[in-house]
Amino acid sequence: MEKICINWITTITFLISIISSIYFLQIQFLHNLTINFNHKTLKKSPNLPLRFNSHDGTFKILQVADMHFGQGLLTKCRDVLPSEFKYCSDLNTTRFVQRLIDAENPDFLVFTGDNIFGSSTPDAAESLFSVFRPAMESRLPWAAVLGNHDQESTMNREELMSLISLMDYSVSQVNPSAENFDSHGDRNMLTGIDGFGNYNLEVHGPYGSASANRSVLNLFFLDSGDRVTVEGRRTYGWIRNSQLDWLQALSRKEQDEHEETSNLGGSHFPMTTPMSLGFFHIPIPEIRQLYYQKIVGQFQEAIACSSVNSGVLNRLVAMKNVKAVFIGHDHTNDFCGNLDGIWFCYGGGSGYHGYGKVGWPRRARIILAQLSKTSTWTSLERITTWKRLDDEMLSKIDEQVLWNRDS
Repeated sequence: MEKICINWITTITFLISIISSIYFLQIQFLHNLTINFNHKTLKKSPNLPLRFNSHDGTFKILQVADMHFGQGLLTKCRDVLPSEFKYCSDLNTTRFVQRLIDAENPDFLVFTGDNIFGSSTPDAAESLFSVFRPAMESRLPWAAVLGNHDQESTMNREELMSLISLMDYSVSQVNPSAENFDSHGDRNMLTGIDGFGNYNLEVHGPYGSASANRSVLNLFFLDSGDRVTVEGRRTYGWIRNSQLDWLQALSRKEQDEHEETSNLGGSHFPMTTPMSLGFFHIPIPEIRQLYYQKIVGQFQEAIACSSVNSGVLNRLVAMKNVKAVFIGHDHTNDFCGNLDGIWFCYGGGSGYHGYGKVGWPRRARIILAQLSKTSTWTSLERITTWKRLDDEMLSKIDEQVLWNRDS
């Protein structure tokens, strides 16, 4: 009998131990899954709208193209000198972007696609946070579009743009804002736009100027897609009619509003339609024509565009206020060339994990918009651009005027 009691006590003790262990593990497991709202963080946002500087009437943009970021220190470089290869990684790209920000002190950063090299990272979100860290740490407003490699990891294009739009100081948008359209018909049009990352940003005049409450310069961003199959053949993506319809409608609306305001009279400073600059990743087919024309910079590789010509150039020309478009994709092209009055400029490859050319420094582009001044800052006077090389001196090359009010 005593033995039976001892066995029961042992069994009960064992069961209590098992139940206690399960309870403890459950508490620990649930604790790890529970969202702690006491430690939540909010997105840090820049002051909006974007605006020209009061002291010199300028707005400076740094364009960074084709960073192709992978896994940081673990990701090796491509197309660098043998002496550089052993110690070269994604961190060289990070350092280059940080040097550019420090040297140029831009007002705004733009990343024109292939920000991450999806096939080189097992975690797209981690790679995105790493590649955009210099932008977030700078506390400058920044925006991005996608290239054809960003979605090749663990997130699709919509998820990528959603995450980018939620990052600190990002002003990127997944799709256009409906606030620019009043009518129900126009708002319905917004729901049918192809791609993710189509949006428009306004740059207002300086505080205290006649243009402080209106846009002087518009920056539009378009999703040029990734890869598609057309008639059984693989080709690169292209900008669709739905995107161009939205952009033209937005431009037409703004031009009508400025004409209406100007007709009201009573202003010492005539209201002019804001100029526009565009940003997307994949070049349009007409850029091939620039091989035979005068350009500023180097044309070193074939234009890798879509086999489909969706009429982007004609639509942009018809808008009348587009002065320049900035693209990426072809890393060893860094030229600007003029097509029907619009400059098309490559950023030049910035990333060390993307292909390049041995002995040819990685580079990035700067765009500077300058206002004219009488007694106050008024309309846009000039747009210039140049490039910076990732060499010892951060060399400045190929400075040129893209647009001048008097030309």
